[in-house]
Amino acid sequence: MLTVHHLNNSRSQRVLWLLEELGLEYQIVRYERDKKTMLAPPELKRIHPLGKSPVVVDGSAVLAESGAIIEYLVEKYGNGRFAPAPGTPEKLRYSYFMHYAEGSMMAPLLMKLVFDRVENSPAPFFVRPIARGIAQRVKSTYIQPQIDTHLNYLEGELSQNHWFAGNEFSAADIQMSFPLEAAAARAGLDASRPKLQAFLSRIHARPAFQRALERGGPYELLR
Repeated sequence: MLTVHHLNNSRSQRVLWLLEELGLEYQIVRYERDKKTMLAPPELKRIHPLGKSPVVVDGSAVLAESGAIIEYLVEKYGNGRFAPAPGTPEKLRYSYFMHYAEGSMMAPLLMKLVFDRVENSPAPFFVRPIARGIAQRVKSTYIQPQIDTHLNYLEGELSQNHWFAGNEFSAADIQMSFPLEAAAARAGLDASRPKLQAFLSRIHARPAFQRALERGGPYELLR
């Protein structure tokens, strides 16, 4: 049976979602973030040296990186589902968004998270205004404009297609869910971008998504 080493409020939630879409049996080993640092616990390093989640164990295979895990599961267990046919324009879009989600979009979202913490973290009174000023300037002049560029681009993409790879739901939509949920939670994705809002509403309404939430537990990226 597949085992998912699952960290709360993390990318591993979308792996649970895919497993529910595939109808596979799996077991969950749960881990909780440190409440102060928000980092994964050191116990995860016993499963994979980087100590991050998700990690999926399938027999002798130990798989890390959510994109690689999703591609592995679709190729091994999908039976043609959740990925477009090879050689099609949809497959090219699928591959692009499978890599874009982490390779391009998550970088400014992560930077915003870090600088939000710099801005709001305790500091000596004589340092606090300097740290906050730097954080606010970096966010306003670089980070948020980058995020807005990505959101505008994605809004345009979903104006052309119902889903990211085309007009059929695919694993690329599962991969794209995490950065878009992060953007909705903390980076300005709102009703001003109705196509992206509609995308989030569609995925949240899927029965497999809801079952994954029941299995995975609270997911604070959701509003």
